[in-house]
Amino acid sequence: MGKCPECGAWDALEQFSHEGTEAEPGWAAGADGDSSPREVARPLVEIEASAVDRLPTGLSELDRCLGGGMVAGSATLVGGDPGIGKSTLLLQAMARLAQSGTRVLYATSEESAQQVRMRAERVLPEHGAGRENLFLLAESSLARILEQARKVKPAAMVIDSIQMVWRHDLDSAPGSVAQLRRCALELVQLAKSSGCAVTIIGHVTKEGDLAGPKLLEHMVDVVLNFEGDRHHAHRIVRAVKNRFGSTHEIGLFEMTGAGLAEVDEGAFVAPGSQGRPGLVVFPTLAGSRCILAEVQALTATGFLGSAKRRSSGIDSARLTMLVAVLEKHAGLRLADQDVYAAVAGGLRIIEPAADLAVCVAVAGSMLGRSLAPGVALVGEVGLAGEIRAVPALPQRVAEALRRGCNSVVIPATQASAVKDRASCTIGVANLDAAIALLG
Repeated sequence: MGKCPECGAWDALEQFSHEGTEAEPGWAAGADGDSSPREVARPLVEIEASAVDRLPTGLSELDRCLGGGMVAGSATLVGGDPGIGKSTLLLQAMARLAQSGTRVLYATSEESAQQVRMRAERVLPEHGAGRENLFLLAESSLARILEQARKVKPAAMVIDSIQMVWRHDLDSAPGSVAQLRRCALELVQLAKSSGCAVTIIGHVTKEGDLAGPKLLEHMVDVVLNFEGDRHHAHRIVRAVKNRFGSTHEIGLFEMTGAGLAEVDEGAFVAPGSQGRPGLVVFPTLAGSRCILAEVQALTATGFLGSAKRRSSGIDSARLTMLVAVLEKHAGLRLADQDVYAAVAGGLRIIEPAADLAVCVAVAGSMLGRSLAPGVALVGEVGLAGEIRAVPALPQRVAEALRRGCNSVVIPATQASAVKDRASCTIGVANLDAAIALLG
């Protein structure tokens, strides 16, 4: 720019390098003679525990993952595959906050303002309500973003995305390690100093991890992973780190033509799918909620010595171990069989309580037999073929029965834990007893 925007003079701009004069952080901050109040060490009993000030987004599934809503002065990092719906989710959350009278700022560095407005027309049918509180900024320069944040003074702000934001005083390109560290640090400092809830969108690598240095996850207060397959409608928000709540909660969404919609826990079991070989219903626990999951298995003739073991939504190493247990203790010949296991709807199950459901699904597919409709299974399988206890069994049984199941197969050692529902439970001690239930 050759013309000064203030006085109108031409060729009056000169390049200069600003030498930082700020004191070093940490213990050296007071070495420059600054007389401002400093925090001193105090006994823990003298520190008052204040209530956390939260901003409910209006999306109950997202608020569940956050522990009740966004915390004022916090920094949240949201990651997920490209096109999974991160921008849509946060745009809907910011619109709900704006409708409640909260001033919010949505800063996008990947799209133009017109593109965001077009998406808002599609996913926000009531975007006109409270629109004076929703501010949009299409900018990639961090200095300009921070300047607008100080002028607008939002209670919540979204940066979409951190990989495209840059500082002009760093020679590295946007998305580099130096740019990511510096930009994330200044955004976290903005959140702490102003009380604004800052949400940062980040890209992921081919392995599914958040791109950039691991330092970004340590700098922020909350890390959310947006999971799901773009070929499936269901999406899952999972808390990986949360300094203000539990990391065991998940949020369930469904991608529709009008944006992301919250779904019910029972949406992952297809109606009429039970009673078929290789399909088993399993009540999985995710934080404080219980979700009915449909575990599927398929066996096909393979080659001895090179049989395949593939899984989707289930740990592949766990599947290989369970196949070995079935061969050793259930008498099934699977050495020359390709075994495939999956969880319907894009769910991912990592708890050992799903072992019994996986084993019975594989056995049912191999033998061509199925469970009776309305039967759910839960239990951990040991290497000796025994069925071991699982946590929160009463909650799992109650939820399965509430969702329409007639009976639940449980570990025999936990029969006393659900004795009030003895007529609706079937205790099994080993794999042979569980496979014998196949009709």
